Amino acid sequence: MTAQREPFLTVEEYLALEEASPERHEYHAGRVVLLAGGSEAHTLIIGNITTLLNTQLRERPCRVYTSDMKIKIERAQVYTYPDVTVVCGPSRFEDQTRRVLLNPVVIFEVLSETTEKYDRGRKFQYYRTIETLQEYLLVSQSSMHVDHYVRQNDHFWLLSSAGSADDIITLPSIACTLLLRDIYHKVSFNEDEA
Repeated sequence: MTAQREPFLTVEEYLALEEASPERHEYHAGRVVLLAGGSEAHTLIIGNITTLLNTQLRERPCRVYTSDMKIKIERAQVYTYPDVTVVCGPSRFEDQTRRVLLNPVVIFEVLSETTEKYDRGRKFQYYRTIETLQEYLLVSQSSMHVDHYVRQNDHFWLLSSAGSADDIITLPSIACTLLLRDIYHKVSFNEDEA
């Protein structure tokens, strides 16, 4: 008996698949991975972060993108859908369709049980190869906790963590601040309260 191999797709085949598919997929050097839908907490956290950033960046040359915007990680031949992405200055895209972003400055990933290991490990390894990326934030959806990585140089990222409602996260690359209680506004960690 022989094992069946996963089909290998070219970048062009992947992009065509994404155009025609109602679902979203990430691309990993030929492999395609279906993305699952998010929980209520996941959706609320993304909405809160997007609102907070858009309010602070309203009069500045920055754009906040939600998880519908693909990011291309050139060095790894990977396409991902970060939960929230910020670009300051002109957004650069892979082509004229403007569906694949090349120059993120800040990326947020909201963690789930199924993605946490990947988001903290391999995905962060991929993201670190993006020269424009300055900050990476991992936001828990099961408790009030955010890990914030800030690039110091090509080989060193400084980690700080926040876990109290009154903690303030300062994003130096885009001159914004986020209060933890605002990130988690209306998010319940107890299923009985839902």
